[in-house]
Amino acid sequence: MNAPLNIVILAAGMGQRMYSHRPKVLHALAGQALLAHVLDTARALQPDKLIVVVGYEQAQIRARFTEDDIHFVTQAEQLGTGHAAMQAVPLLDDRWPTLILYGDVPLIQIDTLKRLIHTTSAITLGVLTTCLDDPSGYGRIVRREGNITHIVEQKDASPTEQAIVEINTGIFIFPTAHLKRWLATLSNHNAQGEYYLTDLVACAATEKITINSQNPSHSWEILGVNNKTQLAQLERILQRTRAQQLLTQGVTLADPERIDVRGSVHCGRDVTIDVGCIFEGKVTLADGVHIGPYCVLRDSEIAQDTQIFAYSHLDSVTVGADARIGPYARLRPGTVLAHHTHVGNFVEIKNSQLDAQTKANHLAYIGDATIGKNVNIGAGTITCNYDGANKHRTIIEDDVFIGSDTQLIAPLTVEKGATVGAGTTLTKSVPAHSLTVSRTKQTTRTDWQRPSKKNKS
Repeated sequence: MNAPLNIVILAAGMGQRMYSHRPKVLHALAGQALLAHVLDTARALQPDKLIVVVGYEQAQIRARFTEDDIHFVTQAEQLGTGHAAMQAVPLLDDRWPTLILYGDVPLIQIDTLKRLIHTTSAITLGVLTTCLDDPSGYGRIVRREGNITHIVEQKDASPTEQAIVEINTGIFIFPTAHLKRWLATLSNHNAQGEYYLTDLVACAATEKITINSQNPSHSWEILGVNNKTQLAQLERILQRTRAQQLLTQGVTLADPERIDVRGSVHCGRDVTIDVGCIFEGKVTLADGVHIGPYCVLRDSEIAQDTQIFAYSHLDSVTVGADARIGPYARLRPGTVLAHHTHVGNFVEIKNSQLDAQTKANHLAYIGDATIGKNVNIGAGTITCNYDGANKHRTIIEDDVFIGSDTQLIAPLTVEKGATVGAGTTLTKSVPAHSLTVSRTKQTTRTDWQRPSKKNKS
C-alpha cells in the first residue's frame, strides 16, 4: 500500500503562448489532454486527496474531468505558484504530506515520484532537481556545504547564481502543516511580483528542516509545455518511449519513429506493425497479427494471425482469427468479424456481424446487418438500412451468394443457401435455396445513333 498523501495539481494558467482559446492543460498529447496524463500518474500513487487548482477557462476543465475523486479549487487571479497552492489549503489534511505537480508537465514518471516520496517524511521536505547543460528559464538550486538553502528564480538570480546548472523542476513534497504555515508568510517582493512556491524552501532551511533532493530517472520527465513547439517535442519523446516499450516486448516495428500510440496497445508474440500506424484508445493485437502501413485502429480487438492491409480504419470492432482486412477498408463501431472472414478494398461495415468464412471483397457497404457463415457479398452491394428516419436490419443466413451491384432494402431476410443475381434490388425477403433476380429485360437497338456535337455558328 502507498503511504497516505495529498496531491495538488496546479492547472490554472492560460498558456498565452499557445495562442488558443483552450486552456493549456487541455491541449492534446498522444491523444489525451496534458492534464489527463498528470491525473493518471497521480492516481497511480493512490492519493487520499486529489486537488486540481483551476483558473483560466476553468469551466472547460471541469466539464472535461468529471470524476468524483477530483476536488477542484479556483485561482481567480494567476499570481504565482505559491498563490495557486494557497487555494488548496482548506482541503489539505495535515496528517499526511502534500505532493505538488503541474498540469503542463505531463511526462513525469511514477517511479520518480515514488522515490521522491519514499525519501521524505512528515517532517522533511522533498525537492525534485536535475542538472541541465542549459538551465536558462529555470529556478536554480542554491546549496551550502551540499545542503539546499534556497531556490532563486532566473529573473532574480545574480550572475553567479545563473551559472548554477542544478535546477528546480517545480515538483515538491511538503509536510502539510509546515506548508500551510509557510504559505501564510509568502511575499511577492520579487522581479515578477508573484508569490513563489519555491520561497518555501528557504523557510524550511531557516527552520533547520531537512531538505531532501531526488533526480528524475529521465531528463525529459520534467519538461513542461508553454508553446506548440514544446508540445510537439514532447509528443515525439512520448512516442519514442512507447515505441521502445513495444520493441522491448518483442513487437516488430518497421520504423519506430513512425508510429503513434494515443492510448494503449497490448500485443502478443510475433506482431508486426508497418509504418505510419495510429493506435487510439485500447487496442489488443493477438499473436501473429500483421498491421500494414498507415492503418488507424481505435478501441479494437484483433485475434491471432489476422492481417490488416494498408490504409484501413477500424473503430470499436472485434475481429476473429486469421481474418483478412483491406486495403482501404473501413470498419465502424459495432462491427464483429468471425474467424477466416475477408473484407477487401473500399468496403465499409457498420454495426454488423459477419460469421466465419464470409467474404466482402470489393466496394460494398454493409450497415445494420447480421450475416451468417460462408456468405459471398459481391462488389457494389449495399444494404439500404436507413429510410430517412429509422435504421432497419438486414439478415443474410448461411451459404448465401449475393451477386454484384445488389441493393438490399431493409428490413428483409435472405434465407439459407439463396442466390441473388447481380444487379438485383431486393425489397422483400428471399426464400431458402432459391434464385432471385430483378432486372428489366436487356434490349438492343441497331438503328440507334449516338448524338453528335453541334457546331456553334
